[in-house]
Amino acid sequence: MSQFSFTSSSSSNFTLFYHSQNHNPSKFHVSSPFRTSQPSPSHPILPPLCSREPSSSSPLLEEKPETSQSSSKFDPQDRLSYNDEVADEISTTKKSLEELLVVRRPVKDPYVENDDEKGEAVSNYEDSQERNDLLEEQPSSSSFPLDAGLKKFAKKVPIFEPSRLESDSGEKPLKVNLDLALYKAKILARKFQYADAEKILQQCIDVWPEDGRSYVALGKILSKQSKLNEARTVYEKGCQATQGENPYIWQCWAILENRMGNLRRARELFDAATVADKKHIAAWHGWAVLELKQGNIKKARNLLGKGLKFCGGNEYVYQTLALLEAKAKRYERARYLFKQATRCNRKSCASWLAWAQLEAQLENNRTARQLFEKAVQASPKNRFAWHVWGVFEANLGNIDQGRKLLTIGHMMNPRDPVLLQSLGLIEYKNSSANLARVLFRRASQLDPRHQPVWIAWGWMEWKEGNISTARELYQKALSINSTTESAARCLQAWGVLEQRAGNLSAARRLFRSSLNINSQSYITWMTWANLEEDQGNSIRAEEIRNLYFQQRTEVVDDESWIMGFLDVIDPAIDSIKRLLNLDQNSYYKVKESTSNTTAGDDVEGSTEESASPSSANVNDNNIDTGSGFDLDDFIRVMLSLDPSKLEVQLTTSLKDPPKIARTTNGVWRPATKTSRTSTTL
Repeated sequence: MSQFSFTSSSSSNFTLFYHSQNHNPSKFHVSSPFRTSQPSPSHPILPPLCSREPSSSSPLLEEKPETSQSSSKFDPQDRLSYNDEVADEISTTKKSLEELLVVRRPVKDPYVENDDEKGEAVSNYEDSQERNDLLEEQPSSSSFPLDAGLKKFAKKVPIFEPSRLESDSGEKPLKVNLDLALYKAKILARKFQYADAEKILQQCIDVWPEDGRSYVALGKILSKQSKLNEARTVYEKGCQATQGENPYIWQCWAILENRMGNLRRARELFDAATVADKKHIAAWHGWAVLELKQGNIKKARNLLGKGLKFCGGNEYVYQTLALLEAKAKRYERARYLFKQATRCNRKSCASWLAWAQLEAQLENNRTARQLFEKAVQASPKNRFAWHVWGVFEANLGNIDQGRKLLTIGHMMNPRDPVLLQSLGLIEYKNSSANLARVLFRRASQLDPRHQPVWIAWGWMEWKEGNISTARELYQKALSINSTTESAARCLQAWGVLEQRAGNLSAARRLFRSSLNINSQSYITWMTWANLEEDQGNSIRAEEIRNLYFQQRTEVVDDESWIMGFLDVIDPAIDSIKRLLNLDQNSYYKVKESTSNTTAGDDVEGSTEESASPSSANVNDNNIDTGSGFDLDDFIRVMLSLDPSKLEVQLTTSLKDPPKIARTTNGVWRPATKTSRTSTTL
């Protein structure tokens, strides 16, 4: 056995003996610097921590050639020369070790200091200093397997790498960025910049795939562009990404399938939405509306009842139930439900407006006015409230009041063509056809694809005797879309025109085409029957009447419309009536009177008398309801409008170039559909 030792130059001296036995470089002996007469026992130790790789190529531990003599003693001269060589090698390896090892120290917060933290910091600093001293005293990486193991270990400790922590925190943006991006996409969609909005929403989906709001917003934008298949794909991916736990995606998907005519699929998706969250009231209500449109009244009531059971009181559920009761002529029950709806949300313009429509149908004019006042107070800029109230007053003969209300609505919604359309009809009846033409032309410029404007304009030209112009306007309306209910009305009105002009075969074809779109139109059936009866075909006329009653019995909810002034010619009113599910058939007009009604808690006393069965109330055209509501003061304070300058402002707005919304940028339009009868006439 051969043996050598060296003395370190550091302050903590120690002597390292190397015993070579069978050329095994892994056995070390550490002895005290204070030598005794007895040899210190040998204690083999393991390689340094952080690494268990053997270092067989260490030059420091490389075995020197030995003589055949016993190695128990060294020559003094050889010992001194060997120590000099070892010292030179240690100094060289220390430099290489300092270059390889990078000591990383913990990051301290300079702004938070207290006694405990200071003591802990001092302790950590002393420990790290002792460790650094120990590392500096160790031989070079070529001597021990310390460098590789310690280097790997240090890289795996994130507390020693502040830059790495900063990069980790920047991998995913904060949640507030998603909210800002969704808001920006919403604003872009309002401006019809759908391409930019889609790009932002797609980025939101890529970064936050688990958030359902991005899928809902993107699907709605695609639906507005009639990209229904793409919207369906987005909703499907959203349900997969959220693991089917987002009821909003299921609900939007169900509405899309209902729009596409897939009723069975829509029911399944509504069911999935209620399973995902039984307290999602929109799913219960949407499902109930679907069943109502299919005539399943009992099923709809059951769904609405479940909505109230799981979600509590909700204005939309109460309002729908009230409309069902009104349709069944249970008016007291309907009023109670309307009252509950307005209690749930005093600012619900739709609830006040629906209640006002019911009272107007029952000719409780004073009560209806009070409810209209509540509607505009709940939503001062709501175009539906101003429009319905204005038409209501015009139908009662209050032309100036109706014109004033419609003008206020137009000032608040200058891009809405329906308000100008109704103003044009009022001006034609009470003023001049030229002013009405100006209003119709401006309305058609605001929205060239709004069919009711062209229909109303064509009706006016027919009344003025301009038959060719009326035909052109009817043709324009049908070229927009020939499958809607507005197209059915247009075909019926065109049929009447041809009947009066003597083109009976063309009139029959137009009536038949109208009934192919809407087979529930009482007016179209009866007009056709009257045509046959006028021609002496009494048998054919009776057959047409029987066909109407036979097919009508197959439908539970008849949504027929009437042929009255401002009711059919202004289809916006009819669409509101269909939305409210009110039976507005003039041939079955309700003559019943009602009593003991209220218009809410705050107007309960004033409306109870107005709803009583008295002729004074039925024929009450006094616009002063006694509620203390001042329309002029309201629009001056809430809408910043001068009541004395409304006509001037309307005239000025008609002279200015129309501010047409950019509806063509990034919007896909379906192919133009022409009427099936237009080519044959």
